[in-house]
Amino acid sequence: MTAAFDPATLDWNLLRVLVAVLEHGSLTQAALRLGSSQPTLSRQIAALESLLGAPLFERGARRLIPTAAALALAAPAARMAAAAQACALAADAAGSGADALAGTVRLTASEVVSTQVLPALLAALAQRHPQIQIELVPGDALSNLLEREADIAVRMLRPTQGTLITRHIADWPLGFYARPELLAAHGGAPTPQTLHRHRWVGFDQSTQMIDGFRAAGFEVDRRFFAFRSDHQVLNLEAVRAGLGIGVVMVPLARRLPELVPVLPDLRLPVLPVWLTAHRELRASRRLKTVFDFLAGRLRAWGEDTGSTS
Repeated sequence: MTAAFDPATLDWNLLRVLVAVLEHGSLTQAALRLGSSQPTLSRQIAALESLLGAPLFERGARRLIPTAAALALAAPAARMAAAAQACALAADAAGSGADALAGTVRLTASEVVSTQVLPALLAALAQRHPQIQIELVPGDALSNLLEREADIAVRMLRPTQGTLITRHIADWPLGFYARPELLAAHGGAPTPQTLHRHRWVGFDQSTQMIDGFRAAGFEVDRRFFAFRSDHQVLNLEAVRAGLGIGVVMVPLARRLPELVPVLPDLRLPVLPVWLTAHRELRASRRLKTVFDFLAGRLRAWGEDTGSTS
């Protein structure tokens, strides 16, 4: 970095752009995130590079690769973004009426919850509070919340960090499900004695399902699963397509008429559902509104047989 770099005169929007490009690895995706354009972000990155006297990114085959200078700025730039978010929340707390609700709430949840559960619930939220805009980040990394990359998280485990508030929403049961025609093609529904005669959907690198079967007294290895992927949404679609028997959240399976339960007497673990946010976010009327709305609707989603309204 050059001696000409003066933080006192720095346009903080440039660091906001840097954080977005670091997160997405792409000017195009970062522009979508910020509601800007790729040429604008390209000019802003170039302006920041000029101020620093050092390049920030190298172009890789599929994404932009951050240089040492960009990585050095990553943590302080993220803290700056968190401070800006805190300022926005303080402004919310000082506001009143409908104007206090207007703005964006950034959510994160697992890919299955993000794609299969939240869209219908968020549509109901949009009808009730159209002035609230939602950003949804699919993924399981707790760092999303800790680093202020999200305001609210839906998680299937209880975060232990003291800086977070958590609310236990529900326990969603899991079950084995398959298409009935798949079962018929293999002689009917399996029994504990005929598991190996059927096709199963499981994980690729993860041993979670293998460990679960073995804990239940069934000696299997990865070859037991005719279709394997560590992508849970893909596994769900594989079960729906008839590639094999797989694990599905029971409340979700109730909404999928093409699937029938398999081995219902085998008890599987439940998924504890936790809603998580920062303690100070309760000062924001907008965030508290979304938090409370999701708490009620997620609880109802697990209890209902198909209604999300």
